[in-house]
Amino acid sequence: MAALIQTPQRDLLEYLSDTSESADVRAGSPLPLGTQESGGGVNFAIFSRNASRVRLELFNQAEDAAPVRFIDFDAARNRTGDVWHVWVKGIAPGQLYAYRADGPYQPTEGHRFNFKKLLLDPCAEAISQPPRWDFPSARGFDSSAPQQDLAISNLDNSAWMPKCVYVNDPYDWTGDQPLRHPWSKTVIYETHVRGFTIHPMSGVEHLGTYRGMIEKIPYLKSLGVTAVELMPVQEFNEDSVTRRNPQTNQLLKDYWGYDSVAFFAPKASFCSSGGLGQQKLEFKEMVRAFHRVGIEVILDVVFNHTAEGDELGPTLCFRGLDNAIFYTLAKDQRYYRDYTGTGNTVNANHPVVRDHILGALRYWAVEMHVDGFRFDLASALGRDCTGKLLIKAPLLEQIAEDPILRNVKIIAEAWDAAGAYEVGSFSDRRWAEWNGRFRDDVRRFWRGDEGMLGLFASRICGSADIYTKSGKGPGSSINFVTCHDGFTLNDLVSYQGKHNLANAQSNHDGANENWSENHGIEGPTKDASIESVRKRQIKNFLLTLLVSRGVPMLLGGDEFRRTQGGNNNAYCQDNETSWIDWSNLEQHQEIYRFARGMIAFRLAHPILSNEQFYTDPEIHWFDPEDGLPKWTAPGEKCFACLIHEDEQRALYLMFNASADAVDFHLPSPPPSTQWHQAVDTFGETPLDLFAVGEEPLLQYPQTYLLKPRSSAILLARKPEYSNERGAK
Repeated sequence: MAALIQTPQRDLLEYLSDTSESADVRAGSPLPLGTQESGGGVNFAIFSRNASRVRLELFNQAEDAAPVRFIDFDAARNRTGDVWHVWVKGIAPGQLYAYRADGPYQPTEGHRFNFKKLLLDPCAEAISQPPRWDFPSARGFDSSAPQQDLAISNLDNSAWMPKCVYVNDPYDWTGDQPLRHPWSKTVIYETHVRGFTIHPMSGVEHLGTYRGMIEKIPYLKSLGVTAVELMPVQEFNEDSVTRRNPQTNQLLKDYWGYDSVAFFAPKASFCSSGGLGQQKLEFKEMVRAFHRVGIEVILDVVFNHTAEGDELGPTLCFRGLDNAIFYTLAKDQRYYRDYTGTGNTVNANHPVVRDHILGALRYWAVEMHVDGFRFDLASALGRDCTGKLLIKAPLLEQIAEDPILRNVKIIAEAWDAAGAYEVGSFSDRRWAEWNGRFRDDVRRFWRGDEGMLGLFASRICGSADIYTKSGKGPGSSINFVTCHDGFTLNDLVSYQGKHNLANAQSNHDGANENWSENHGIEGPTKDASIESVRKRQIKNFLLTLLVSRGVPMLLGGDEFRRTQGGNNNAYCQDNETSWIDWSNLEQHQEIYRFARGMIAFRLAHPILSNEQFYTDPEIHWFDPEDGLPKWTAPGEKCFACLIHEDEQRALYLMFNASADAVDFHLPSPPPSTQWHQAVDTFGETPLDLFAVGEEPLLQYPQTYLLKPRSSAILLARKPEYSNERGAK
């Protein structure tokens, strides 16, 4: 029997004969999954292996509790294998829809079907934005029952559930093509779409939106970055957090967004013009605008878990369609294996789930013109259904080898919440990795910890000790000192410990070991001497990041001392704790100028970003007395390196993490060249950094006095290019 069609206004069911189809509803096709315009109508297709029936519901308004029409799929005509499908005539862009799926509610067997719960299409390209998305009403179980999740809920949650939006608006990319910057020419800027411009001091018209990002493109271009890495834009529910800030009594928010509900849908609330499909158009406009000025767009994607949480979480999509397939379940299948710290783990290496994730990546790359992806807790994507880490995980191999994604940047957060730590050995050589050891070792060196000389030297050289064994090079190392997860750069030098009480978790959340130092006072201070050290340390970190081989990533706002007040886990703070306060740009012009200048310095000296490790002829190491560094000697916190750019150009980098000034004996520059001062983090603006081509000649080229906790760079070049000014 063909699909059964109903409208709420009809008392009688309208049945189609077994041998014919109606003019406006037909069997449809199992491919592609999701929605596709076809012959004056739209084909709907959705996967569910264990469902006994599936219903498509069409709505007029996002807040409607009842559909204007629904179509029950006939298992004989509207099902091919595990895919349920139907073609419906006359569906226009903007049509709202959702599904229901019936089947066994047997949590101990892994099944959690509940026909009372409205379900999102896993392939929906847009999700409507409700005033407040009520997760508790989406629970598939009766939370008041003693058995909790073993007792099915009879509450229909249609009124509180967002709807999927059918989108089919052609977009003229006007010749836009992927930029394909090599890793050696990439400087990444990590930021949050809303947080980047939502502050009233941002100066944009469209606060906290994709369009607001467009308005700030001239700033990012001027800074010199070549890629933006956007924290999650896959649709999520910012109202999923139920705790209140104990200091203000305000409800907390899921601000970061690492709880996806729809892998294909851009976040509706980040759109300035509406949430009924406009978000897809505005996202495309943003990408095109970035590409026009040579800046790539990398998305931080979350495929390792979803917002459906553990057995007490809501039924939104995957759980209600085929829980036993989409998630990694424990031996007692009532429960979930949790390798992500969120309550569930996506069963990423199941062939069906693997195809779904790959389809989402292709969609963002092909349809949305995204240049790359950073995979949250990527090690979880390498586990099988029992939780075992696979040596050659099918999903990770397929992403690396997929012909459509071949030129797309892929970056792994090469660990998970269950103990996996694969930095240096993550999957295929095509995968780049967030280098967490770079962050920790660089922080510890500049804090003055003992025994860090050798590790620090390895980090600035591309971390050969980490990557050589797996056949990877410096281009695989995404270097960072700070990221969204942890202290900002300002807070790293201003706080000894975390201050997360506002998260309403009694300060238990967030990392305890941050390798930070407050330099005498916890938090903000007007003490000029402490502020001087803090500024110098910030410059040291920026210099280290931007002279190190590998790919530098700068946390948005660090270039002008953005602070989170010591909160190192601000995932739930959708307020001025997390928002970038653009008034700091004027206040901290010295740091901004230094960051911008160091990016320019890196781009002017390609030897620093070469995708191969240094060879012996390219780099030589020195202690302050012009001998070899005493790598393992107690108390040693100073060294230098000479980097040969070519026969007549060289760089001399000096690092002093001690509390004392140190005289460095300088090596002879290459023949027919002289030493010029490029950078000294102890100097005040403008003597801390000189523009490319304006570096003054060093007046006393035999020694260089490097002040406490500072770093410097000398540049050797021919006299005819020398600036007449002298530097001491």
